Amino acid sequence: MRVTNSMLISNLKKNINMGLRRMERVHNEMSSGKRFSVPSDDPVGVARSLKLRADLNENRQFKKNAEDALSWLETTETTLMQIKEVLQRARELGVQGANGVLSPEDSQKIAEEAVQLRDHLVSLGNSTYVGKYIFAGYKTDQAPVELDAAGGFNYTGDPGQIMYQVGVSDILQANFTAPEVFSPGGKDLLADMQAYIDSLNTGDFGTVGGMIADFDVHIENVLAKVAEVGAKVNRMELVVNRLEDEKLNFNTLLSRTEDVDMAEVIIRLKSEENVYMAALAGGARIIQPTLVDFLR
Repeated sequence: MRVTNSMLISNLKKNINMGLRRMERVHNEMSSGKRFSVPSDDPVGVARSLKLRADLNENRQFKKNAEDALSWLETTETTLMQIKEVLQRARELGVQGANGVLSPEDSQKIAEEAVQLRDHLVSLGNSTYVGKYIFAGYKTDQAPVELDAAGGFNYTGDPGQIMYQVGVSDILQANFTAPEVFSPGGKDLLADMQAYIDSLNTGDFGTVGGMIADFDVHIENVLAKVAEVGAKVNRMELVVNRLEDEKLNFNTLLSRTEDVDMAEVIIRLKSEENVYMAALAGGARIIQPTLVDFLR
């Protein structure tokens, strides 16, 4: 086969261009720190990278949900503990008020404090977390607890359950509704408080003493809710820690998939530079001699 100068030059240009493309790719890897810039560079690596990034985004949302649920639960736990303290104080006053030797003035003073305790219970029932009423179900924009005309419990919320998804198949209910706290088993806490106040005002010490058992029922209900919330708080703390560990793991895997080994890239770039320079030098030797050089 006859080899012409045009064939030599064409092949030389093709090989030099291929070397330049290889150098460009290696240089892009070195300057960007990434193994690929377009899917064609590494289809399998790109697919794995996209999946890891999707997992990371999902992890961030789950972690945000878990932290939000944890804050909601902690607010609920604090509020329930305060309700328990109010009820315990009301019970102490009941024990004191059941003493028949109290004067009407002393009984009146206890009744006045009981009124403040009842009003504080209403206030606690309307506690909020970031502007949302925690005992209102889905109606988080309006106060759920109010006194009716007879001084009993009136609920203006709904039975909605606030759910947080903190994992692919891990969903947690973070809220209690006010009836679960203020009306366990059909008993009305605020109505009991009103009856307690009325009995103190009228000096009906027998009724006051009999209501101590009612306070015990409400205290036990609140303590049960506190225990349930405490268990959920512990669970959410574990979930947040697990999600943080998963985030670190995903980031490590993503780095191994996308990031280049800089030492390896530098060696490859130097190798490609040597090949390129050798191609130029060899090409100069091949295409330099012409017929004119021999006719001189």
